[in-house]
Amino acid sequence: MARFAAFVSLLAAGIVLQLSNGAEVNVTDKEGKLCLYANLMVNFSVSYIAGEKKDTAEFELPSAVTTDGSECGATSSTLKLNFRDGHSLSLNFTMDGNMYQADSITFSYNLSDATVFPGSGSNETESVTVKSQITKVGVDTCYSCDSKDMIITDMVNMTLSSVLIQAFVSEGNKSENITSCSADSPPTTAPPTTAPPTTPPPTTQGTNATTPAPVTNATTPAPAPVTNATTPAPPPTPTPTPTLLPPNIGKYSLNSDNSTVCLLATFGLRIGIKQGETFQEMNLDANETKASGSCGINSSELQLVSSTMTIMLTFINDTAKFRLHAVNFTAKTGSGVDFNAVNTNLTLWEAAIGSSYMCNKEQNYTITNMLSFYTFNLRVQPFGITNGDFNTAEDCETDVDSFLVPIAVGVALIVLIVIVVLAYFIGRKRNMSTGYESF
Repeated sequence: MARFAAFVSLLAAGIVLQLSNGAEVNVTDKEGKLCLYANLMVNFSVSYIAGEKKDTAEFELPSAVTTDGSECGATSSTLKLNFRDGHSLSLNFTMDGNMYQADSITFSYNLSDATVFPGSGSNETESVTVKSQITKVGVDTCYSCDSKDMIITDMVNMTLSSVLIQAFVSEGNKSENITSCSADSPPTTAPPTTAPPTTPPPTTQGTNATTPAPVTNATTPAPAPVTNATTPAPPPTPTPTPTLLPPNIGKYSLNSDNSTVCLLATFGLRIGIKQGETFQEMNLDANETKASGSCGINSSELQLVSSTMTIMLTFINDTAKFRLHAVNFTAKTGSGVDFNAVNTNLTLWEAAIGSSYMCNKEQNYTITNMLSFYTFNLRVQPFGITNGDFNTAEDCETDVDSFLVPIAVGVALIVLIVIVVLAYFIGRKRNMSTGYESF
């Protein structure tokens, strides 16, 4: 694989092109030919410690960037955008046959930059790497996505928009062909149904007739039979609403860098989506779902991708307990319209570090006012796995209640049996005493 030192240039002038609506760069190889083109907008939201409290810095990718560290190769390329004081955004691309994709996005931020992080008590440069949604881009085409793509992690949120990228440029000329992201695709609308024209039956004429019957535009209906009672039309037969079968149970796992299991999850999932006045439910098909993600000390991510939806689950570790902290959900609905919902302030599926969370009963979770999750046979452990299997489970309240009910019923039956037995012996004793006095 050939690797070349890259630099920013215009096609003729060789300087950084600055635009107010984003960062646009042209990366060239050592021969001066364009090898990678990008124009994109990125908004960042970073949580950090300022003094003794937690603060959030919000800023955007400026138009003035450099591309030191960018590389162009035959089957892999790297776009690195450096900005301000020690911050950078990198996208790693790979080509496979006639398609290419961005494998990962890495954002590095310098906490000692007082302009961006006022009051920060750290001089460290932190980094976060996430999986990209830029996939299946045709060679010799530009990837285009005007819609917002939200990427959520424990400490950093990134929102990409107005993206136009060609990672592998042929012969130094940017392609005019576009591969659009699914979020930009217009909804599929069924064409209107047009009733076929009605052809009137031919008119039969007598043998002596020589002039055809006149044709008129008015149609005279046949007279309706006269009855003394009016019979109302029967009511239309209601169409039954299809009932979804329970979703199949999926088993998902992630491995760390040393190939040990670092995250385990087992559940069936049904999703409820509200769009306007329409409510739709769909099941996550575990048989067609691929799991990926990452494990960390303070946060872990599980991404589930099927043919109809993508779900990103973010778990955080507060040293004593773990919990589901964020959900990023996108799907193609039955009407063909893309749906997206995000919540980054959740406290669900909470259990102690070193144990797993389990809830066998069906549960309903309101993620947003437009999105609901229904879980079946849920068990999850994103931290502290030993021996490659779930640790001792902490049951949800519903499961505890489900155990208490039969226990309470059993105790009540035992008490009732004791009362009946005591009543029998007391009654028998009285009968025996009465018999002796009679004798």
